[in-house]
Amino acid sequence: MNELHSNKFRRFSGKRKVVYVTYDSGIPLIGCIAFGLIDRGTNTIQIRPTSMCPLNCIFCSTDAGPNSKRRQTEYIVELEYLVDEFRRVVRYKGEYKIEAHIDTVGDPLTYPKIVDLVQELKNTKGVEVVSMQTHGYLLSEKLIDDLDDAGLDRLNLSIDSLDPELARYLSGTPTYDVEKIMDMAMYITENKRIDLLIAPVWVPSINDDEIPKIIEFALNIGAGKKWPALGIQKYIPHKRGRKPKGVRPMTWKEFYDKLRIWERKYSTKLVLSLSEDFGLHKRKMLPIKYKIGEKTIVETLTSGWQRGEVLTRGKGVSITVVRMPVIPRKGTQLAIRIIRNKHNIYIARTY
Repeated sequence: MNELHSNKFRRFSGKRKVVYVTYDSGIPLIGCIAFGLIDRGTNTIQIRPTSMCPLNCIFCSTDAGPNSKRRQTEYIVELEYLVDEFRRVVRYKGEYKIEAHIDTVGDPLTYPKIVDLVQELKNTKGVEVVSMQTHGYLLSEKLIDDLDDAGLDRLNLSIDSLDPELARYLSGTPTYDVEKIMDMAMYITENKRIDLLIAPVWVPSINDDEIPKIIEFALNIGAGKKWPALGIQKYIPHKRGRKPKGVRPMTWKEFYDKLRIWERKYSTKLVLSLSEDFGLHKRKMLPIKYKIGEKTIVETLTSGWQRGEVLTRGKGVSITVVRMPVIPRKGTQLAIRIIRNKHNIYIARTY
């Protein structure tokens, strides 16, 4: 894949190893949180075609971007492989009222075939909605036109501040231009079929004053024609994510109490229901392949997503083995014990 060797994608990877996940690689698309497919037992299937991100947001829960200190590997999934596996999962879950949600541990717009992916997902039997998360750094009018033509239904666009200086600070990226991204948001609402949902991350004591401005912006440009105009996200510190200094996370009560005040002030819905507002409902989940505590022998595939991790394979799923000081050669057999299996995302340790 020539795109992998371009300066553009090397810039996003921060000079880390990039693994191209293909049919021939033997890397399963179920099992690893960093790439592939995630089935959480609902009618929404998460599609993760890439792990890379152009930004270094100071609050990022996955330590994404070129300046990541925890990551050792980035992944890009072959389009045909990803689409075929997605359709297999759809057939298993039922070919009706499926939402294909493109979200990543980075930004989906770093995927070189994002337009083709949207089109293939939209053309899949049973898929009613194709949605995508992005911070919008790579958006252009041409890309928006192409995504609209491909069938993208909703774009969840994270804008965390309307102030250019604060927006650059939050993004951890000197070249981040929020005014350009605001222009792209207006281009969508004024010209395209795509529905727009503005999804700021509220980081207490840093962008408190910006959230009302973002609400007003979203409403003024006509976001939320079919779905809610806004999806305000609560900053939650993660063990392996970035934590801005001096930030005390809000309690959920504090968060929702404030959202309800703004709901009354702006006459718009801010406390959202996944079932009522997005049609999310339970659907049978792919069978769990390993129980917690189960011991097994797996085959080493490549380096894992974060430092000290190795990606392995067993029973047709990817398994991340943690606390590995050295990455074994490909094909090495490891004796492991499963320590996590929720939603078919597998974490293990050697024994």
